[in-house]
Amino acid sequence: RKARIPLRCALIAVQFAALEDHVNRLRWAIVIIAVALLGGAWTWLSRAPEGLSDVASPVAGRPAPDFTLQTVDGETVTLSDLRGQVVVLNFWATWCPPCRAEMPALQEVYDARRAEGLIVLAIDQNEPADLVASFRDELNLTFPLLLDPGYFVSDRYRIGALPTTYFVDRRGVIRDVVLGGPMHRALIESKVAPLLESR
Repeated sequence: RKARIPLRCALIAVQFAALEDHVNRLRWAIVIIAVALLGGAWTWLSRAPEGLSDVASPVAGRPAPDFTLQTVDGETVTLSDLRGQVVVLNFWATWCPPCRAEMPALQEVYDARRAEGLIVLAIDQNEPADLVASFRDELNLTFPLLLDPGYFVSDRYRIGALPTTYFVDRRGVIRDVVLGGPMHRALIESKVAPLLESR
């Protein structure tokens, strides 16, 4: 009888350990299921509303945020008025060497493709009109150079580096973005050619 008591104690201890292991596994299973359910609920609740793809945002596949700016000559340009044309939005500044370096390539593509419906809008970063006009005259640029006083449009487009260039299709949707530069003519052509071909 005395031998049976330690044996029973040992069996109870083994059963208790197995039960404790089972309870721990059950706890982990509950935690994993709870995390999965909370994650699923969070994903469902934070999903983008239907139709959000129509909301303007400065990313490829979304409508380009609209704006109205003045050229160095005082003319007003509104992006949404240019629907039906392919628009290259080039954010730049006179003090930016790669910006200066890519301007001749932008001018060449503009000259070659303007008749097909291409427009280049070069949006200067908060510089005086006379400085921008002098830069335009120095490089013989004929596309519109727009002034962005206070970085209003640059902030809407989340410009963090210069140059930054957006390629906008005829429906006003951003199709590509190039960060940095200088861009060469072949690169610019490769971005605008498919947009000009689609009607």
